[in-house]
Amino acid sequence: MTTDRSIFNVTGSERDEFLQGMITNDVAKLKDGLVYAALLTPQGKYLADFFLVPAKDAILIDIKTDIAAQTIQRLSMYKLRSDVQIEESPLKVGRGTGPMPEGAFADPRHEALGWRHYADNPQNENTDWDAVRVAHQIPETGIELTPETYILEVGFEPLNGVDFRKGCYVGQEVTARMKHKTELRKGLAQVVIHGDATPGTDITKDGKPVGTLLTRAGDKALAYLRFDRATEDMQADDATLKRL
Repeated sequence: MTTDRSIFNVTGSERDEFLQGMITNDVAKLKDGLVYAALLTPQGKYLADFFLVPAKDAILIDIKTDIAAQTIQRLSMYKLRSDVQIEESPLKVGRGTGPMPEGAFADPRHEALGWRHYADNPQNENTDWDAVRVAHQIPETGIELTPETYILEVGFEPLNGVDFRKGCYVGQEVTARMKHKTELRKGLAQVVIHGDATPGTDITKDGKPVGTLLTRAGDKALAYLRFDRATEDMQADDATLKRL
């Protein structure tokens, strides 16, 4: 069982329309399984990421516990007089990469992330999720995903977390402009790392700032980089790095 996640029930006759106007993805995709999405500021920066889960007469929100209270509070501010209710659920989350249990859903971000199971006592497998994330460049809440993040810089599009045809949502204008009118100059990347360096350490090249070291697994890591400076022989603490 995954203990750092919280589940909320979203009920009411206007739940679909309400969420559709708030999040980066299309609520209609719930007919096919889980929907991965984010909530953004009006300036297009990250506030929260979560999964929407189809349920009978409800939509479940599967979210990191650390950001759950503030996210639900913000959603509640926007619902005004809409027929929408949001309440915490007793359900728990299980995860795994083996055979999918009955009632589980495929993780929509990447096939290597396996499945997610929602139940009172869900099935769960012990997996080195950091290694999986580093291998497939998957950002994590509070590590690669922070209040300074623009979601396209951390790969939300290939992770099936944003829909550019669904219409308006909070932060949509900035996100669409980044997609269609600009070339990303910074973002999440995989690096090979040799030596000791602490996650969160600044990365430099010839004394100039390049980015930040984030999650590490073995000799590979995720880093947020300025792409024009991300060449061979970057430095972080006593380690050398090379972008893959």
